[in-house]
Amino acid sequence: MSLLKIARMGHPGIRQGTEPVSSEELHSQAIQRLIDDMVETMRDADGVGVAAPQVHVSKQIIAIEVSPENPRYPNHPAVPLMVLLNPMIIDHAETMEEGWEGCLSVPDLRGLVPRWTRVTVSGLDREGQVVALDAEGFFARVIQHEVDHLNGKVFLDRLPDLQTLTHLREYEQFWKR
Repeated sequence: MSLLKIARMGHPGIRQGTEPVSSEELHSQAIQRLIDDMVETMRDADGVGVAAPQVHVSKQIIAIEVSPENPRYPNHPAVPLMVLLNPMIIDHAETMEEGWEGCLSVPDLRGLVPRWTRVTVSGLDREGQVVALDAEGFFARVIQHEVDHLNGKVFLDRLPDLQTLTHLREYEQFWKR
């Protein structure tokens, strides 16, 4: 496994759409290695999610893992490692809630982003098995954030008020609870 370079906002790959992973690609050594490298890169950067466009690959792959040991997100419920290929949000709650978000591709910034409080997502796991799951709270937020990356969006696009945009140091000092 190896660490991948994280694309930052401004790189064209962050804003372009992605292609689904075909069934032939799914079982390829290249895609399986990419998934392993994405997970290692996410963990190394203390992220809770990463999407393939963030590592310069225009494919519909996301990895999510929330660990209590993660220094960036210590107070969130744990989510075991989950890899989804071709994920789609197929249902969501009517209610939305604002929450602080950051992004590996937008380093050192945070903002209050409204997201649905619950989502149902479907896709494939890394073995090609169909997965459908319900997620609530922070887990639902992370899924929506990563699926946005597959559609060329970053959390800044969802900010209703730029007055909540803050640098990480000021977030830590004034806003983190």
